Amino acid sequence: MDVALPPHARAWLTLARVPRLGPRSLRGLLGRFPDPRALLAATPAELHRRGLPAALHDHLRSVDRAAVDADLAWLEQPGRGLLTLACADYPATLQACPDAPPLLFLAGRRELLARPCLAIVGSRNPTAGGAALARQFARDLAAAGLAIVSGLATGIDGAAHAGALAAGGATLAVTGHGLDHVYPACHAQLAARIARDGLLLSEFAPGTRPARGHFPRRNRVISGLSLGVLVVEAAPRSGSLITARLAAEQGREVFAIPGSIHNPLARGCHALLRDGAKLVEEVADVLAELPPLAAPASPVVAAAADPREPPAALDRQLLEQLRAGAASIDALVATTALDAATVAARLLALELSGHVSSDPGGRFSLLPGDWKQ
Repeated sequence: MDVALPPHARAWLTLARVPRLGPRSLRGLLGRFPDPRALLAATPAELHRRGLPAALHDHLRSVDRAAVDADLAWLEQPGRGLLTLACADYPATLQACPDAPPLLFLAGRRELLARPCLAIVGSRNPTAGGAALARQFARDLAAAGLAIVSGLATGIDGAAHAGALAAGGATLAVTGHGLDHVYPACHAQLAARIARDGLLLSEFAPGTRPARGHFPRRNRVISGLSLGVLVVEAAPRSGSLITARLAAEQGREVFAIPGSIHNPLARGCHALLRDGAKLVEEVADVLAELPPLAAPASPVVAAAADPREPPAALDRQLLEQLRAGAASIDALVATTALDAATVAARLLALELSGHVSSDPGGRFSLLPGDWKQ
């Protein structure tokens, strides 16, 4: 992932370190000042003219410049990257969230941001059977083409990351601290493997230590990146239920694996099921809610007569847009009025059925063939 930093990286890093300026507030400011440099250079009078408090001027100039220099030094090392809201490969599913992080620090394979994702979360202290289930589901879902997202915690998170890697699939780990730390320390080897074969992400700058309040923020990124969240063993007050709640608020699918009534770690999953989560007993139960992945093992075989199924009306709408040229998910959302999760899911269906191809940079192209059937 040795790529150039995005334009105006220093300005973005400076904004991210402005005291008392959260993601939602910063996104609102960027709506009025799309260029972060202009926001940082704004005078009190200019801020006032745009309906912003003049006191913001002092906050914008109170950033620790040495800390920004340290962020840039970290980013200049091999395998690191910075993702901002202005980047073309910022995932559309996450960007659709009103509190999406204005920037994310990356370590690993940036191209995995274009993959459709499913989160797998659960207890930090699972039963042996629960950990085995998480590994199995992650392995099979990764083999089906989904990138597995989790939080690098002990227990279910670690098992999910390991299962995806064992399948040769993709996994994304979202942390609640800077990427120059590994927490928990026992996952140092796993984190190194993900930095090599998967992708580590954090909205927290290098040097940021783990803190209790960071993990709910991390959880909304986990769910925001994903088409759905699968919960495997969770106590009634588990942090995993926060991720599931956030997923529901973001309009994502919530899945839960039931367990024995005698297992305290099944109670969180049972509560989710009572609230409408999809019951999962096998991988097919997840894939049934994500139709594009229902038959990943059946590749399209070239033949004289086009064997592809005629696309449905919604898919034809996307194909019609792609006739004009390659487009990103974000561009298709803008031109079709469909939500990002639907566009991502249907594009994957069209890719698996041989109607479109996924190109570098998160763009999709129409493949030759008579799809107007």
